[in-house]
Amino acid sequence: MNTSMQPGFEQRTQGVLDDLSATGQLKQLQMIEGPMGPSITLRDRGEVDCFCSNNYLGLANHPDVVEAGIEGLRQHGAGTASVRFICGTFTAHEALERTIADFLGVEASYTFVSCWTASEALFPTLCEPGDCIVSDELNHACIIDGMRLAGVIKKGVRKAVYRHSDMAHVREVLQGLRDDPAFTGEIFLVTDGVFSMEGDIADLPALRALCDEFGALLIVDDSHGTGVLGATGRGTHEHWGMRGDEIDLFTGTLGKALGGGAGGYIAGSKAAIEMIVQRGRPTLFSNALPTTVACSARKAIEVLDADPSRVARLHENVRIAREGIREVGFEVLDSPTAICPIIVGDTAKAIAMSNQLLDMGTFAIGFGFPVVPEGTARIRVQISAAHEQVHLDRLIANLRSLKQS
Repeated sequence: MNTSMQPGFEQRTQGVLDDLSATGQLKQLQMIEGPMGPSITLRDRGEVDCFCSNNYLGLANHPDVVEAGIEGLRQHGAGTASVRFICGTFTAHEALERTIADFLGVEASYTFVSCWTASEALFPTLCEPGDCIVSDELNHACIIDGMRLAGVIKKGVRKAVYRHSDMAHVREVLQGLRDDPAFTGEIFLVTDGVFSMEGDIADLPALRALCDEFGALLIVDDSHGTGVLGATGRGTHEHWGMRGDEIDLFTGTLGKALGGGAGGYIAGSKAAIEMIVQRGRPTLFSNALPTTVACSARKAIEVLDADPSRVARLHENVRIAREGIREVGFEVLDSPTAICPIIVGDTAKAIAMSNQLLDMGTFAIGFGFPVVPEGTARIRVQISAAHEQVHLDRLIANLRSLKQS
């Protein structure tokens, strides 16, 4: 049996890969042997300090989180083996969704296998022809693809993009929609809470005021803010002193601060969540979150609730890391978030610098096109509450060596 691909496709694909390799842009997958933590073991390299994980609270290998996942597997098995509306919902999903809603201070939530899937469900389900989705230009790729999908599934859904965190431009876009006599739909304004490549935060109070003024819904993807910002880790809205119910809809992940496994959610009003249950294509045609992840993620939220000092520890580590990065001569955005991007410009340079750091025992990834725009490649340093002073000291020492090389 001939299992080879078409020769034209093979040649085209190999040509792209050869070009990436020749220009120093080819990504290499590092193999982890053991659990995620402040230090990890990489195959063929041994132990290195990990500064590239979204394990912001250090809960990915917390014993209570691990045990909850194991117990969930014992009680419920691997999963539903079907779609929830067809075969039913496990109590593990019900309990997790109640916990998420209570944690955020909203009426209801619904979980998915990833936040990407949640984003694919949100706009195609809730938008109708004639509505408009207004998006920050630096929003995450899952938001962008969710917007695109909405336009495919619901013909006539409009889209508008505003300059990053530019409130004057947001006002201009919203005013233009309200001044357009042909526009009679709903406006969905969507923003990241924490922008994953920049490490800065959205001005949610200003966006809320503009949404109120122009009659728009405010949607916040807080995947990198939940567990990170605010005194108790509720997220970007808590950082700004806002209640959860001042945000119309949240999307978020369980695969970062809240256990590090997988999964995503939409949270907000009961009516909106019920529409997701009734009409969302990812809810109607895709399996539920694995039960072990549902149980471990719920436990992660409980651990955070019981010990908010983890958040304070993260904030202190972030302060130390940012000061150290500046001290050795690199520029890093002044932000309270755990994402510390060091902009270097060229993709090949970012990857080469990342490899040099890894040789020194610091695992921090270089990002370039197409993850970020051409010319804005960076090394993204990510901080965890689990990092101890010794990890932070080695990070700064290795960055100093890199700067001097």
